[in-house]
Amino acid sequence: MTTSTRGASKVPAVLVLEDGRIFRGRAYGAVGETFGEAVFSTGMTGYQETLTDPSYHRQVVVMTAPHVGNTGVNDEDPESKKIWVSGYVVRDPARVPSNWRAKRSLDEELAAQGVVGISGIDTRALTRHLRERGAMRVGIFSGEAIADDAQLLARVQEAPQMKGANLSAEVATTETYVVPAIGEKRFTVAAVDLGIKGMTPHRMAERGIEVHVLPATATAEDVYAVNPDGVFFSNGPGDPATADHPVSVMQAVLERGTPLFGICFGNQILGRALGFGTYKLKYGHRGINQPVQDRTTGKVEVTAHNHGFAVDAPLDKVSDTPYGRAEVSHVCLNDNVVEGLQLLDRPAFSVQYHPEAAAGPHDAAYLFDRFVSLMEGQRA
Repeated sequence: MTTSTRGASKVPAVLVLEDGRIFRGRAYGAVGETFGEAVFSTGMTGYQETLTDPSYHRQVVVMTAPHVGNTGVNDEDPESKKIWVSGYVVRDPARVPSNWRAKRSLDEELAAQGVVGISGIDTRALTRHLRERGAMRVGIFSGEAIADDAQLLARVQEAPQMKGANLSAEVATTETYVVPAIGEKRFTVAAVDLGIKGMTPHRMAERGIEVHVLPATATAEDVYAVNPDGVFFSNGPGDPATADHPVSVMQAVLERGTPLFGICFGNQILGRALGFGTYKLKYGHRGINQPVQDRTTGKVEVTAHNHGFAVDAPLDKVSDTPYGRAEVSHVCLNDNVVEGLQLLDRPAFSVQYHPEAAAGPHDAAYLFDRFVSLMEGQRA
């Protein structure tokens, strides 16, 4: 990625998909070039949380909401220390931010962090294209980076694909850190960071959990060195088929019977640890309005998603695994994709979506209480 930031809003830009579809607009954020996987997010709010979610590493996010940037950028809502998206696509960016918490405009923040974007294009047409053809590689070029269309297309087609990408270690912490419990400490949890969002340990801390966040390279010995009451595996980017190390660590946790909770990438890791396969979705689930049913209660939740891969597990039967019986606990009502797993003979479960849900909705917050209940039961 190469960038500069002068006069971004007046500079022409072009978006090139790997199948040859081209959209022309204006630069938004930094000027230069960037590559990634084109995906769309259906959230109408929470763009700051989306941009700073490490799960979006190496992806170019297309916002389906037409007007983006009205609330600007603040210093309280980021989910990590930086913007992780490779590029950003909006139709109608706000000219002036209008929110009492705003410190600067979204355009300024993208430019300051070197994130190349494009505005003024038909994002509805682009979204429909991705929904029909599937997520694919894309390049955004602006300013001096613009060249002959054929040359740009060739460069996009040379970019790496998301399938087969092993990215967790690129976004995870390199040093263990601790998020203290809020109020009285009740439990200790070892959280394996595969691309964790800041709100996740906060949600646990609210419930009296001291969270030790470990690097993606942590071993089972590292996990148990903190004497955990429970173990958590976070969300993160990349293809779960490449995540052999986290799978082996999770299997060690399952062997010991420690209460276990996984979110998103952590759900895919649990699927693999139990012996199920994973596969790439055509265009994935991204946004904060996805309907999921908790099959253990029958309750339907509106949930926050960001995943392009899913677990291939049977929906209609209990499966035998090396760690006892397992079943699909949650399912997406749009397309019957597996959205959660649970073991029936050991204290372990996971969900494919984001119950910490910054910036909402909060229908699934009860899952953190379910994790607490598992740890309480184990202690008893």
